[in-house]
Amino acid sequence: MATEISVPSLGESVTGGILAAWLKEDGDLVTEGEEVFELETDKATLSVPSPAGGVLSRMASEGDEVQVGEVVATVDAASSPSAGAPVRSEPARGEAEPERPDERLSPAVRRIVREEGLDPSRITGTGKDGRITKGDALAFAESSKREPAREAAREAAPAAAPAQTRVEMSNLRKRIAENLVRSRQSSAHLTTFNEIDMSAVMELRSSYRDAFAEKHGVKLGFMSFFVKACVAALREYPEANAFVDGDYIVYNGRFNIGVAVSTDRGLIVPVIKDAGAKSLADIETEILSFASRAKEKKLGVDDLTGGTFSITNGGVFGSLLSTPIPTPPQSAILGIHAIQKRPVVVDDQITIRSMTYAALTYDHRVMDGREAVGFLVKVKRIIEDPRVLLLDL
Repeated sequence: MATEISVPSLGESVTGGILAAWLKEDGDLVTEGEEVFELETDKATLSVPSPAGGVLSRMASEGDEVQVGEVVATVDAASSPSAGAPVRSEPARGEAEPERPDERLSPAVRRIVREEGLDPSRITGTGKDGRITKGDALAFAESSKREPAREAAREAAPAAAPAQTRVEMSNLRKRIAENLVRSRQSSAHLTTFNEIDMSAVMELRSSYRDAFAEKHGVKLGFMSFFVKACVAALREYPEANAFVDGDYIVYNGRFNIGVAVSTDRGLIVPVIKDAGAKSLADIETEILSFASRAKEKKLGVDDLTGGTFSITNGGVFGSLLSTPIPTPPQSAILGIHAIQKRPVVVDDQITIRSMTYAALTYDHRVMDGREAVGFLVKVKRIIEDPRVLLLDL
């Protein structure tokens, strides 16, 4: 009897996605738990495993829009070698297997290489044992498309360069665009700004960097301080942890902090659940895990849902100031930016300090300016004097 492979439940308002790539060919023998296709949602690209072993029969095509619960393939155990049915031929024992140029490429990568006309030997693999991942192939293809324009510019031949280059948006980029436009259209966003002196946190990191890494096995970064500061501010200003539901305002009782992570496919926001109950080391470890698994496309839907508030750090790319947009249904998001040494007045004296700008974008239907400014001042106070966290002030 054949076992159906369906689109898994994705939770929290996600009803479907795009079947981005098949990882196994039609008629391949798969084992239970082996990844068979990639599902692309507005949050991430996920690899879906087979629920049973047997011969794969695909029922959907790459690029199809599929819904949760929809059957996209079956696995027939009766057609496996144990049942006596033929499958793809393998070399006889002692017989050399014919060399294939794409031997180390997954089906998804082979498809991109074939469609884009790429040379696999020129692609640097970032996967396990140097294997080329789908992200590596897509990034190389995108770079290859831009190279002719760069060459034309370098050769100072404007007439030879194309006036425009038309590149189709990825499905993930389309979903991100839809969500952000919907957020802007359905909310009354306003942004308030403040500047934060990072000197105390930087001194703390410098003093305890080695001891922290030795004990916890992870580096002490800036983000964990901002996560803890935001949790403290959310306790004092619960409006920032709420959202609008029709004629009601729903206040979240948990502090689930989304931390924006940039990937080669776009921005995703994995969530640190119950951040208020976690230490700096716990938070840093979780953020490191998010970044690693995002690169390998191993983040699950549970990692990406349930957020009540988010933090985004444009400073890693050099941004000095920005106005971030909250992810629906969240009502607020904190944006932090590049740290720069600037002259500031401290105790009526001009001194050089490491400063950053912070921006809080919030839904004015939920929060007023008083609460928003108070929230940002609370974060500023904690970052400028981390002892406040220890004393719970």
